[in-house]
Amino acid sequence: MKMLFRLFVALAFLSPNVVAVTPAAAMNSRIKDIASLQAGRDNQLIGYGLIVGLQGSGDGFRASPFTEQSMRAMLQNLGISTQGGQSNAKNTAAVMVTANLPPFASPGSRIDVSVSSLGDATSLRGGTLIMTSLSGADGQIYAVAQGSVVVSGFNAQGQAATVTEGVTTAGRVPGGAIIERELPSRFKDSVNLVLQLRNPDFSTAIRIADVVNGYASARFGGPVAEAKDAQEVIVQKPRTADLTRLMADLENLVVETDTPAKVVVNERTGTIVIGADVRVSPVAVSYGTLTVQVTETPQIIQPEPFSRGVTAVQPQTDIAAQKTGGKVALLNGPDLRTLVAGLNNIGVKPDGIIAILQGIKSAGALQAELVLQ
Repeated sequence: MKMLFRLFVALAFLSPNVVAVTPAAAMNSRIKDIASLQAGRDNQLIGYGLIVGLQGSGDGFRASPFTEQSMRAMLQNLGISTQGGQSNAKNTAAVMVTANLPPFASPGSRIDVSVSSLGDATSLRGGTLIMTSLSGADGQIYAVAQGSVVVSGFNAQGQAATVTEGVTTAGRVPGGAIIERELPSRFKDSVNLVLQLRNPDFSTAIRIADVVNGYASARFGGPVAEAKDAQEVIVQKPRTADLTRLMADLENLVVETDTPAKVVVNERTGTIVIGADVRVSPVAVSYGTLTVQVTETPQIIQPEPFSRGVTAVQPQTDIAAQKTGGKVALLNGPDLRTLVAGLNNIGVKPDGIIAILQGIKSAGALQAELVLQ
């Protein structure tokens, strides 16, 4: 309750588009939540295939000749002769098929695949992906995909208007690929475990090694972990340990994480994320804006009755200049609440706070890394 109260008090000072990470949010985390196993990474698969059954929204064979070539080759493999006339049906589309092969995947299990149009097809809705082999970076086939394509977007077109929502040239086949080959490496053949931090940090890596060594000393009688750098922690396998059971025990150990001080700014959305350890040296800030409004109100002048004059337009321009802001505030951020309260007391919008943070960084008073997105 005490930590939740501190978090609520810190967020109460924030403007809607300013987000802060308070020290109360920096809680202890399990190793499985902050690090991943190097031997347990995904592998990317890719393939080329055809989608059939489209309602006239497929590739045009003149603009996409590879679609016709692929269709003829497929029919020949099925024993159907393709010599003769040329087909103009637009119910077929060439697509690139991609998928992620999860770690420790066994033959016979299913994975989702994504399909993306390669030609000039306008929609893949209602189509069916026919048998497509998926290969890895080594050129070996690891899965075969086939199934109905699910497209979230749609388009409706008439003679004078067109309505499109989402993307209709890409979709997914849930559970559409069957794994046919397992990865050559086996988990239990490893002699050590390599833990990779998702957010590299030397302090966190040392703490992971210390926590693992504390567990190993009590369980196996000696240390087994060593922090190689800011991202990798190597754990040697004890001779009497089962590697699967060892990893299950290690990934549930709790470690106190640490992160460098950062301020992340997204100028497109006006979002500001301030880390918990951000500090600002004493600095005076003044922010003001000058608004110039130009209004055109032309007047129509009519000639006198029975005169030979012509109607004329007399331009009239009104220019108004308004200057706002200009308040000077003293910022001193010994903690996060003081910093955010000082920024909000200046009375500027988030885009103004972004400019102020950039100026404070240029002045050398922002003791954190400023990341612009």
